[in-house]
Amino acid sequence: MSPAIQTVLQSWVFPVPVTLCLVITAVVYLRGWHRLHGLLPNVISVWHQIAFMSGLFALWIAVGSPLAAFDDELLSIHMIQHILLMAVAPPLILLGAPALPLLHGLPKIFVRSGLGLVLRRPPVQWVGHTLTHPVFCWLAATVTLIGWHSPAAFEFALRSNFWHEIEHTCFFVTSILFWWPVIQPWPSVAKWPRWSIPLYLFIGMMANDALSAFLAFCDRVLYPSYASASPLFAISPLDDQALAGALMWVFGSFVYLIPAVAITLQMLSPRGSYRPNSYDCSPESPTAA
Repeated sequence: MSPAIQTVLQSWVFPVPVTLCLVITAVVYLRGWHRLHGLLPNVISVWHQIAFMSGLFALWIAVGSPLAAFDDELLSIHMIQHILLMAVAPPLILLGAPALPLLHGLPKIFVRSGLGLVLRRPPVQWVGHTLTHPVFCWLAATVTLIGWHSPAAFEFALRSNFWHEIEHTCFFVTSILFWWPVIQPWPSVAKWPRWSIPLYLFIGMMANDALSAFLAFCDRVLYPSYASASPLFAISPLDDQALAGALMWVFGSFVYLIPAVAITLQMLSPRGSYRPNSYDCSPESPTAA
């Protein structure tokens, strides 16, 4: 290991607040999952738990692991962070059907007298329905992806730890929204017919491909911070940029294509068709939101 890499690793500080938040989220989810699994073993399965925990771990790798120490040095590593935040952690977390386990994992008195009442209010439900509409989900994710990767915004985030964290938060939150219509986590109800989701994914893939192709084939370094970064791995800034674009292009294409193909095969299968998830709320389960 070169002295330069050792220096970067030594500058990494274990992120206690981020790790603590993720651990608390995991504990609350596991508590709620165990309660629900006893009541609904065929609905809340072990696979939901594995998916959710894997999503939290991917999120920690992106923002809490030593990987974050290199995001100012190499654009390709920074892009791996973005891929984890946008294409790995969000779909895994949603595949864990997080709403009900998290609600059931919190203290009952808090959910019934506080959070449950807020979630049942019509304005809050209206906001929830608006935020999870496929058009809004696609627009939010696409504008965030293109906007934060513009040279001015990207450089601004690199020079400020606060705005760098805001950037990553935007990627994660809008990607949760983007994947919501695709996965439709239980017990939410689909707003569009299932046949429209492969088209939704294809249009989303176009924005990803356009940006990644521009990074891969651009003949100049777009982000000045990486033009002057130390060559830790004997790769030129322009090659590093091309590698970042290639990673985004290849991995992003697979992430979009795999669910699109799976959903298409599901619809063509003669053995079943898509049924929107539903759940009848009860006083013991404040899930009206």
